[in-house]
Amino acid sequence: MSQPQSDTTVDIKTSIKQFIIDNFFFGSMSESFEDGDSFLENGIIDSTGILELIEFIENHFNIKAENDELIPENLDSLNKVTQYVQRKMNN
Repeated sequence: MSQPQSDTTVDIKTSIKQFIIDNFFFGSMSESFEDGDSFLENGIIDSTGILELIEFIENHFNIKAENDELIPENLDSLNKVTQYVQRKMNN
């Protein structure tokens, strides 16, 4: 059974998903993706797009992504990015 999501988690996830839709799908929901879909494997975001995503989360959530944190385990799906941002904000 999964844990209920907090309002903060939903807000973080919603902000990140909206950024991805606006910047990589150009605001169109005709191309959709699941929260756990790999950005790179599914062609949702390419390597340059990951850099844009990092810049967004640093600015929007006021966190600093360290070089050793820029790995697929932190950045390759909406769920992973949300969890990463939550960890960074709680430190």
